[in-house]
Amino acid sequence: MIHDVIRTRRTHKSYGPDPVPREVLVELFETARWAPNHHRTNPWRFRVLGPESLARLKEAAGPAEAPKLERAPTLVVASAVLSGDLIQDEEDVCATACAIYAVLLAAHGRGLASYWRTPRVLRSRAGREALAIPEGERALGLIHLGTPRSQPPVPERAPLETYVSYLP
Repeated sequence: MIHDVIRTRRTHKSYGPDPVPREVLVELFETARWAPNHHRTNPWRFRVLGPESLARLKEAAGPAEAPKLERAPTLVVASAVLSGDLIQDEEDVCATACAIYAVLLAAHGRGLASYWRTPRVLRSRAGREALAIPEGERALGLIHLGTPRSQPPVPERAPLETYVSYLP
């Protein structure tokens, strides 16, 4: 049931060595394309990093941040194509965030570990150039994927009444 998948998905920071097979990645991205999307603009873009693009990104990140890019055997940069219309762009960023979450949930449903990060390097000129992210696209994060090495603990969550209200 979807409730179980949502409630049991965790952020992983330790992975086994094997990359996620391409056919599994295709399934994850196929799931992502069903994310809610106003005007069906399909703004999401997923770039699976190979060794050369990862090396360029690590160089752009610098020695202090580069090791964090080595946690998972499969890395995917997720971005949203922007139109220049502020309202449409806001909707497209939200749709892309939903698509990213769909990837995380689909990965968990397949027994994979995941981690959605927003490293500074993706907002830098050097990082964008390293991955050929064009002007007019906003990088929303780096998705780490692989096999889990452990099960992270259940995180604390705020009580429901702290963020839900019913208006008359």
